[in-house]
Amino acid sequence: MELLKQRILQEGVVISDQVLKLDGLLNHQIDPALTMEMGREFAARFRESGVTRVITVESSGIPVAFAAAYELGVPLVFARRKKTLLADPDAYCERVPSFTKGIVTDIMVSREFIHENDRILFIDDIIANGDAARGVIKIIERSGAELVGFGVVVEKSFQAGARTIREQGIPVEALVRIRSLNDGTVQFDDNEM
Repeated sequence: MELLKQRILQEGVVISDQVLKLDGLLNHQIDPALTMEMGREFAARFRESGVTRVITVESSGIPVAFAAAYELGVPLVFARRKKTLLADPDAYCERVPSFTKGIVTDIMVSREFIHENDRILFIDDIIANGDAARGVIKIIERSGAELVGFGVVVEKSFQAGARTIREQGIPVEALVRIRSLNDGTVQFDDNEM
């Protein structure tokens, strides 16, 4: 997605050879027009998959997942990172480490919102090591639903996350693939997967 690449080059901040800060695009401020365009792109890539629900992890994945769900005309479910007093005590729950936060958290999805006859599209903002993604995939598997694909805005292809998901036979679609952040420079990977 050329527009996204341009915006990453203009606004992204390389923190280290492992971390790219995209606060102005995905993680702190949202560009509604760009977000809706990303949602349209994911919807186009997965429209023929019979998606019945879109799922993501709060909070940075929500805007793009919402845009994709809107374009597909299906509900959006997001895995919560914090239990509330109103939380379903029987919710599906997984412990996952956070790459950027450096902590382990629980993610949970109420059984009310994910069913065994669902065909689920998982959308997220960035995949690095894939820990959160693996947690969501485990929740989907435990529910009996079918994961029809994983759409990610930014795949850091120099880290193992997306590769391990592809190795499970799950279709992965990245809007942008980054092969390196070395020397403070974003280098895109234009090879198709």
